[in-house]
Amino acid sequence: MRILLMNHIQNAKQSLQSSRTRSFLTMLGVTIGVASITAILALSGGTNKIISDQINSLGGNIIIVRPGADDKPAPSVTQAQLHDTYATSTLTENDITQLNKTSGIKSASPIMVLTGTIKADSKAPVDSPIVVSTPELADISNLKLHVGQFLDETLDQNTVVVGKQLSINIFGTESSIGRTMTIRGKPFVVIGVLKQLNNPINYNSVDFDNAAIINFAAGKKLNNDVTQIQQINIKANSIDNLDKAVTAADKTLTDSHNGEKDFSVLSGDKISQPTSHFFFTVAGVMTAIATISLVVGGIGIMNIMLVTVAERTREIGIRKALGASNIDISWQFIIESLAISIIGGIFGYIGGYILAFSVSGLLTFDPVINWQIAAAALLISIAMGILFGLYPAIRAARKDPIESLNRHS
Repeated sequence: MRILLMNHIQNAKQSLQSSRTRSFLTMLGVTIGVASITAILALSGGTNKIISDQINSLGGNIIIVRPGADDKPAPSVTQAQLHDTYATSTLTENDITQLNKTSGIKSASPIMVLTGTIKADSKAPVDSPIVVSTPELADISNLKLHVGQFLDETLDQNTVVVGKQLSINIFGTESSIGRTMTIRGKPFVVIGVLKQLNNPINYNSVDFDNAAIINFAAGKKLNNDVTQIQQINIKANSIDNLDKAVTAADKTLTDSHNGEKDFSVLSGDKISQPTSHFFFTVAGVMTAIATISLVVGGIGIMNIMLVTVAERTREIGIRKALGASNIDISWQFIIESLAISIIGGIFGYIGGYILAFSVSGLLTFDPVINWQIAAAALLISIAMGILFGLYPAIRAARKDPIESLNRHS
């Protein structure tokens, strides 16, 4: 059996070498498809890793509450999409109050993201987020200050903490303490400027470097006394107490919502999602390309194998006359098909990472490299080789040996 297998592999090698151009063009479809899938998985893994690293750097005791039940698809958590995604949030101020009283929870803080005009000496970019929250947010999310202080309930409501880049954008300086800016036409005095974070992709879904953070009471007024809490951040007393804190938070919110599970309590890896809007755009395009390329590549494999079967009809007759079974003939052509798809898959895997690292130059994270992606690329290649090589292999096996021998070589 082993000798027969080696013989099939040797035959496949000779066949591919005898028609290199045809084989290369056939592999190309597989290569493009596998490259697209590899790049998607690598970039997705990169976003997961960057958020997981953020959670771990905070001690691993962070819990996130978002509107919507657990069985719903996880939403994108980018700053650009967060507000629109949760336009009808079920989270309330009472939830915050009750969570802060819950055993095992150190603190809880809401995040409500508004859109609107921010300006001072200059107008801020239109995508600059207005973050409505409470003083606890700084501790939970480890927001460090460049100058000044964070929100404080004892201070005037119309105070604001700004991201370092936002300060530069609208004031022309990173030290804008005491300066006045307008948010949705209302004046706010800057009391603090955050340190540069350079992590627009994060579990808070906010690019804090470009954000204006105001307290909850002021945010409600700006939003016509309507609260739309898109997320609640919770800090457990310790990582050892995390599971108990998650259970307690879930029970507290279920009671607060009269038994309705219209929220999701997330911790650990569940917080990590492929979160960049740009990533989803690229992923959508690449998935379409991958699907088309894999189908085209598969049809190409089937086509070249049918041509190969036709060209080697006399060889098939000779093999059968010498005692080769239908299964032996089938395996001969399936292995040849597998050789085309696996070689194409290897080049696709390499090309996918080249593409992923090229795209990551436009993002703030690197693609992840792990064995699961390599395994996925290999399995896709094997599946294509078998799926699209099976029909030609069956046709070859069913050829009549006498008719095959009568064919001219």
